[in-house]
Amino acid sequence: MLSDTLLGTLLGGRYRLDSRIGAGGMSTVYLAFDTVLERPVAIKLMHRHIASDADQLERFRREAKAVAQLNHPHIVTVIDAGEEGRDEDDGLGEVTPYIVFEYVDGETLKDLVREGPLEITQALAYAIEIARGLGAAHERHIVHRDVKPHNVLLTAEGRAKITDFGIARQLSQESLTMDGRVLGTTDYVSPEQALGQPVTGQSDIYSLGIVLYELLTGEVPFTGDTPVAVAMRHVREDVPDVQRLRPEVSAATAAVVDRATAHDLARRYPDIPSLLAELEEALAIEAARTGQATGEVTSVLRSLPLGARRRLPWRMRHPARWVAGIALFGVIVALVIIAAAGNTHRGTGVASGVSAKPGLVPVSLAQSAAHDYNPFGTGPENRSQVNLAVDSDPNTAWSTAHYYEKNLKKTGGTGVGLYLDAAPGVIARQIELQTPTPGFGVQIYATDHFDASPPYGDPTPLSARGWQGPFGADASVHSRERIPLNTSGRRFRFYLIWLTTLPPGGELASIAEATLFR
Repeated sequence: MLSDTLLGTLLGGRYRLDSRIGAGGMSTVYLAFDTVLERPVAIKLMHRHIASDADQLERFRREAKAVAQLNHPHIVTVIDAGEEGRDEDDGLGEVTPYIVFEYVDGETLKDLVREGPLEITQALAYAIEIARGLGAAHERHIVHRDVKPHNVLLTAEGRAKITDFGIARQLSQESLTMDGRVLGTTDYVSPEQALGQPVTGQSDIYSLGIVLYELLTGEVPFTGDTPVAVAMRHVREDVPDVQRLRPEVSAATAAVVDRATAHDLARRYPDIPSLLAELEEALAIEAARTGQATGEVTSVLRSLPLGARRRLPWRMRHPARWVAGIALFGVIVALVIIAAAGNTHRGTGVASGVSAKPGLVPVSLAQSAAHDYNPFGTGPENRSQVNLAVDSDPNTAWSTAHYYEKNLKKTGGTGVGLYLDAAPGVIARQIELQTPTPGFGVQIYATDHFDASPPYGDPTPLSARGWQGPFGADASVHSRERIPLNTSGRRFRFYLIWLTTLPPGGELASIAEATLFR
């Protein structure tokens, strides 16, 4: 193992190792100082005796490449990576690879749960944040494979950030293993991973289910004399009913744990979006039961989709307005604020600053009217953000995934987009798009009937799927763009905003607000 004699060493000509944070089988993590940007960072430095093993060196390099692709508020950010070439005399070995991460000054989720079970709403809020981070990784076809509370850092504000993708791999790559050892921590290992079977995103879902069980009960479901014994219990036994140890847990929360940890992959959640939907619903139910929410729970509650938020008491959806209504204006003014909040926070499909013009009237839409659409790609396109395109707030936005090739060829088709459900139908004459990433190209299509959930990767063209159009000329979207639509007076229910090109030199495109006009 690397010794503390390395303290003070300058890596890459800029990162000074100041103190050791922790160590593992492959690497040591140091608190370091970036002398160029003058900020603290965390550096994972591979052990020199491990670096001499070609397979382990490749695993370490692969981690750097994998996590460098990820940019998400619930994933620890990779800042830099490199390899230091030194002489044996200075203790670093011939080649010592390292990864530079943002420094998260806080405890781990494991530190927190060691103090005892978390509040039910707090446990669910952290599970949601972890799931959102894993969802971003899965969209890049990266499976973490070692989800556990030790690998979740908590910021000073209480936000959860996933770290240590040390055994993560991309589904398109061959697995690298460690001479008969099962990769992952056996307290949280999925049955298929314990048996050495192919590992997919469903394995991360199982491990997250175990993490949630521990957050709710204060203990892991299985123990044993050896790691192998624990792994075999995951293979042979069902996870105990969480309500037996925590009776106050709702049936909705218990059902999430049960399905996430199902041995049968056909019964386990198939993907992160399906898990997230039920986690968010469970959090809304638990918060409504307790009537209280503090800290990070409040932040997560504010980010819930409309369907889940409707389960919350009004005062929890809008706590500031609740206090103001009681203190200042009384019952009558509070009712007025409720009506206003119904438009502002539920989404109307009409952005602020948008008004009727001669012959054109903005169409009001529910916040649930927007849906991502990526039939030619490999999975959902930031589905959790799509309601932001019709939330009446131009400061929030739905974005495509990152396309690092700076084009949309990754979709396997002609583009990607989102569609608006204008039920029961409307004769749209224009659509206005607001964006913080101007310069991308769009086409507008419409239909009354189509398959809303086709299999991903299906090459069937849009016209054969039921979409008519495009209506109007192809448009290059500026920061605020009005696109005329000529539907020949036909009424349609669904309107597709189909992105055909990214902004010049950009890796993603965003839509802050989409407003239809009739």
